[in-house]
Amino acid sequence: MTIYIGGDSGYDTHYAEIGNKYHSIDLAILDNGQYNEAWKYIHNLPEDVLKAGKDLKAKRIFPVHSSKFALASHPWDEPFVKLTELNKSYNIPLVIPIIGEIVTLQDTTRRFKQWWVGVK
Repeated sequence: MTIYIGGDSGYDTHYAEIGNKYHSIDLAILDNGQYNEAWKYIHNLPEDVLKAGKDLKAKRIFPVHSSKFALASHPWDEPFVKLTELNKSYNIPLVIPIIGEIVTLQDTTRRFKQWWVGVK
């Protein structure tokens, strides 16, 4: 299994370079949350997460860095709301467990419910 862990990053050509070098990433763990247009070079915007996943040729994306603390001014659930809406155009399977939920990385068929919908 090939896993890419992005850490804090912004969207740029490095994702395509990595995707071309490794040809396919089984799981891309990418920051999605605590973003701001002024920080786009260090924190991915939701649309950048999906572009990065596509560039990495990722089979699945595990968005992280969201819904845990408030650094940016967006609502806590906005990263998930935007990402899932934008993903309708990309259709990349998303791994979004509720905080504390166990995830078996080898299980490529599991689909996660949108647990953040309706949560205050």
